[in-house]
Amino acid sequence: MAFPCFRTTLNLLLFLVLTPSVFAQTPPNVTLGLYLIASDTSVPWKSPSGEFAFGFHQINNQKLFLLGIWFDTIPEKTLVWYANGDDMAPEGSKVELTLDGSFRLTSPQGREIWKPQSSVDGVAYAALLNNGNFILADNSSKSLWETFKDPRDTMLPTQILEVGGKLSSRLKESSYSKGRYLLRLQPNDGSILLNLLALPTGYEYKTYFKSNTSDAASTQNSGYQLVFDGSGHLNVLQDGRSVVNLTKGRESPAGDYFYRATLDVDGLFTLYAHLRAQTNGTWVAIWSVPDNICTYSTDDLGGGPCGYNSYCKLGANRRPICECLPGFSLSDTSNEFGGCQQNLMPNCEQGKSKPEDFYALQEVPNTFFPYSSNFEQLQSLNEDECRRLCLSDCNCVVAVIKEGSCWKKKLPLSNGRKDYNIYGKALVKVSKSAVSIDEPSRRKSNTGNKDQTTLVLAGAILLGSSALLIFLFIVAVSLFLLQPHNRRRKLTRSSSILETNLRSFTYKDLKEATDGFREQLGRGSFGTVYKGLLTSQSSRNYVAVKKLERMVQEGEKEFKTEARAIAKTHHKNLVRLLGFCDEGPNRLLVYEFMSNGTLAGFLFGISRPDWNKRIQMAFGIARALTYLHEECSTQIIHCDIKPQNILLDDTFTARISDFGLAKLLMNEQTRTHTAIRGTRGYVAPEWFRNMPITAKVDVYSYGIMLLEIICCRKSLDMESEKEEEIILADWAYDCYRGRKLDELVKADEEVKNDMKTLERLVMVSIWCIQEDPSLRPSMRTVTQMLEGIVQVSVPPCPSPFSSIC
Repeated sequence: MAFPCFRTTLNLLLFLVLTPSVFAQTPPNVTLGLYLIASDTSVPWKSPSGEFAFGFHQINNQKLFLLGIWFDTIPEKTLVWYANGDDMAPEGSKVELTLDGSFRLTSPQGREIWKPQSSVDGVAYAALLNNGNFILADNSSKSLWETFKDPRDTMLPTQILEVGGKLSSRLKESSYSKGRYLLRLQPNDGSILLNLLALPTGYEYKTYFKSNTSDAASTQNSGYQLVFDGSGHLNVLQDGRSVVNLTKGRESPAGDYFYRATLDVDGLFTLYAHLRAQTNGTWVAIWSVPDNICTYSTDDLGGGPCGYNSYCKLGANRRPICECLPGFSLSDTSNEFGGCQQNLMPNCEQGKSKPEDFYALQEVPNTFFPYSSNFEQLQSLNEDECRRLCLSDCNCVVAVIKEGSCWKKKLPLSNGRKDYNIYGKALVKVSKSAVSIDEPSRRKSNTGNKDQTTLVLAGAILLGSSALLIFLFIVAVSLFLLQPHNRRRKLTRSSSILETNLRSFTYKDLKEATDGFREQLGRGSFGTVYKGLLTSQSSRNYVAVKKLERMVQEGEKEFKTEARAIAKTHHKNLVRLLGFCDEGPNRLLVYEFMSNGTLAGFLFGISRPDWNKRIQMAFGIARALTYLHEECSTQIIHCDIKPQNILLDDTFTARISDFGLAKLLMNEQTRTHTAIRGTRGYVAPEWFRNMPITAKVDVYSYGIMLLEIICCRKSLDMESEKEEEIILADWAYDCYRGRKLDELVKADEEVKNDMKTLERLVMVSIWCIQEDPSLRPSMRTVTQMLEGIVQVSVPPCPSPFSSIC
């Protein structure tokens, strides 16, 4: 039995608590006979607060307009509702509340472009309320129609989505037509569902997200409303007197914010916040679902989040990034989610005799496609055999090497994804003519060489024709050579960097290489890292470009510190610095690109990584820290060792990155005082005690990270069901002391079969995280203990004055 009285009371309380401004209205601002004309000078109707506007929104400076509602007090003028997404209104169109009480949008020729879908009779006035809801009401102020009950892709605080209610994404960023994603509140279930659609039919593929807001044991406790409250929380109300907070656990920003929840063009349902008082601010995503849309799609039908013949990988803020396979390009250059098409179709007759003369296989690591595009599975083949068989098969467009098998695939390829937690690779067949050397750049280079040669010859002829000119030339050269001071002064700024033989880039070079700094790989304390592509006549190499953003004195100092430090290091477990840009206010560093992401992504993904691989990574990182601490000409303390700063190369070798926080010490120095640096959960206690900072801070951070590598869980797990397991270091010591190490690796049978190694690694980690720095071993000793060269003694309690001891 439902509880109608409770439901009515709950709805009334929520509505009154969340929407006080709705009832504090001035008289209606749209009376019968009022209208707006679409033009770039049109003045919209505004809410009493002035925060929202209703009217004509011009599209990209064209003479086309959307009738919509937007935030009017922030620079972005973000649209939250629009009427005519499929039929743009030309300049001169009119929206009017007629004298007979109808409301409609018409073209300059009188064609009806849009009107409310439900029949509306007896309208007395219209009003844009303070919550962003535009209503048509009768003489008794009863709402006859409202935008809150006819949503597009966005919900606003105080808005309610009823059972059967839907949000539809836009087709793409530049289009307001209905897109490929749908959110709805499921009838007789109460779950929030997200589905990918087939366009233009609207056929729904499998659900890629479902909220936990239904009760399988009782239909009386299913959800019936999605309510967006004024504090920026999305709640599902249930019949059984309960409220489920979908956004529970998100960080609540301090301050007075605008909020909106939008089903974005990339398929994520995202909660955004924007400071009301910040006129130059931007929207910040503070919550979204699903966590990884690239891997949530399990349907054999459809192209997946990125469309056909492309692959999806996770970018910043869990947003999907779509990339075409080699030999393919976007089907629609304005829509990165619209799939890709093959640039050059293979000619089967041409490649019959010697296919290797016409085709090559380009490798895309950690990328695969579900079984829908398979046409043959070949087991127990090595990679060379797999390559040969795909090259010689005209139907084979991609060969995927995964799980000990070679999977041959044909077009179209669907649901492609890059997953750093899964070993394997895709081998993509491309025409050799499509991947030949860039001839235009070669011709330009040759032309440039000819021009230079011509100039040299012309100069030589002119000089040779006159002894006077030769004499003057010699004098000029002599004067130049006799002024070393001036030359040194001009070179002073870059000499400290150039002495390391790094490549110098211009800002323009790196902007072009990163496609305008489009694809973000990560963000650190001093800047953001972007993916780039450096192209030369003989090669195409991906790089990681770190753009430093703190351009005050500290930022410049960090730039030079990092460049000098990394350029003088050489170790297989360190990321190599390739070059730099030091141009005006721009400071950028160019690193080799690590294709397999971070150790954090490897450890904390859906599947548990291989135990032996984790051990090898732990050993490699320890050796690299030993090198930095003891084997460099100047000791380097990293100061921010954590899984996010460990990158994985093509062979999953762990490489330490981000020396932006490194503290350089001369050989004769052993300790230094500096401001607190590092990341919560990995920071050594001495940072907070005004104690001298030594290389032992890296040892502490390594110890925490070693426990994460062992357990495949984060050092601070606020979502843990057991309070004693929230802090990994405390829990690990408790398990060690109580001889319960198997609890650290509950579902990892591989580790349970190697308990001796597990115990040794846990003991090493406990030594590393001792609160007293003098008790921690050096990284060289840590490495020797890990490798079994030095015996590991029983470690004391790491925090002698805490409750765990």
